[in-house]
Amino acid sequence: MSAPLIWIGLPFALGLLLLLVPRDHWAAWLGGFFAAFLSLLALLAPTDTALNVFGLFSLRIDSTVSLLGRQVSLTPAAQIILVLVYAIGAFWIFGGLAVGNARRLAALGLMSIALLTASLAIRPFLYAAILIQGAVLLAVFMLAEAGKPTGRGLIRFLVYHTLALPFILFAGFLLTGVEVGPRDLAIVLQAAILLGLGFAFLLAIFPLSTWLPMLAEESSPYMVGFILSTFPTFALLFGLNFIDRYAWIRESQAFFQVLQTVGLLTALSGGLWAAFERHAGRIFGYAAVAEIGFSLAAVSLPERMLGLEIVFFMIVPRALAYGTWAMSLAVLRDAAPDLRYLSLQGLARQYPAAALGVFISLFSLGGAPLLAVFPVRQALWEGLSAQGFLPALWMGLASLGLWIASLRCLAVLTMSPENVEWESRETSLQRTMILIGVASMFVVGLLPQWAAPLLQNLSGLFSQISR
Repeated sequence: MSAPLIWIGLPFALGLLLLLVPRDHWAAWLGGFFAAFLSLLALLAPTDTALNVFGLFSLRIDSTVSLLGRQVSLTPAAQIILVLVYAIGAFWIFGGLAVGNARRLAALGLMSIALLTASLAIRPFLYAAILIQGAVLLAVFMLAEAGKPTGRGLIRFLVYHTLALPFILFAGFLLTGVEVGPRDLAIVLQAAILLGLGFAFLLAIFPLSTWLPMLAEESSPYMVGFILSTFPTFALLFGLNFIDRYAWIRESQAFFQVLQTVGLLTALSGGLWAAFERHAGRIFGYAAVAEIGFSLAAVSLPERMLGLEIVFFMIVPRALAYGTWAMSLAVLRDAAPDLRYLSLQGLARQYPAAALGVFISLFSLGGAPLLAVFPVRQALWEGLSAQGFLPALWMGLASLGLWIASLRCLAVLTMSPENVEWESRETSLQRTMILIGVASMFVVGLLPQWAAPLLQNLSGLFSQISR
């Protein structure tokens, strides 16, 4: 039995079968439990290790399989990614039970996660760009809503990710033979420009991030939340593979200085635009832009291992905030004509759990103390402060913008005449899931040591960066 078959082939095949399941909740339960099982299996059964199963027989999961002349390998170091990504997948699929479209999310979501996981396992790793593009095409079917015209955000999402593909592939072609060092400076310069353009499109780096708020405004908040929780993470891991593979990138101080500037500028643009935005859906998009910028700033830290730990530590708190926020917005979107502030005024009195979910999630992404993102945001702020006042100031302004946006959302949602009585119109399932998400953000923030076991093998995943 091989790891790629278990964590790539089986979820993709199950995703296809779930499209045929007649009832949404059946598909959600099957997809959610299978994703949770794969996450638990990745945690308990490392690859290339013989396991004694209940003393009855020995089981070994091989890490590598050959497919069409290419190797697909999920090494023991990659277990951390499998644990995180399938646990987050289960989290989103189960949440789909409360907001609708559960079958589409379970089926296409599992297939997307399988393709994105394959993008990290394929060798040569440049083929990952093609697999990511395949996941993007599946995401288009997730985001498109029947009976509604295709929005500009979805079109830009598809176009920008498609434009990234030729830039990255051509850069990889130019870099063939210069993995050890830059033998030809002209070729290296051309490849660096192409890589920069490719990842600017892929990661939605400022100013190519306009599709994010557009998509969050036009499409289902919960579907958008799933996309924003998975695609930028895998795109960033793909970029880290480039840094880990090519010594001339790892050893270039200029590269990391540019990366830090671009990351902080992206975070600042997202935070400031969120502070002045009057559409709750678009604020979701701007917060995602800020999160991408924070991740790039973490990668640029001089202590490379610290930067990697911050990037991986961000994954779960970010998913909790995105999931709770997206579900809350989905509830409010069903209750109001749209997600503009004028339409949301006073809804906290009828939908208190959803209002709380929006406020706490955005407050957490701003790095508020006691909440899930605070420990990792504090570590990043300390790392940037060690490099000077200006980087820390930029990050502080970006976080301040998210704080202002959260307070404005709270003010709008509670702005209601005194004679309106408090009640809860959320379904019991919606209310329960949102409150569990809010409570989880407090628990993760108060107990940050939960991530220590998952980060133990991180140095093996990017062995050259972590030196």
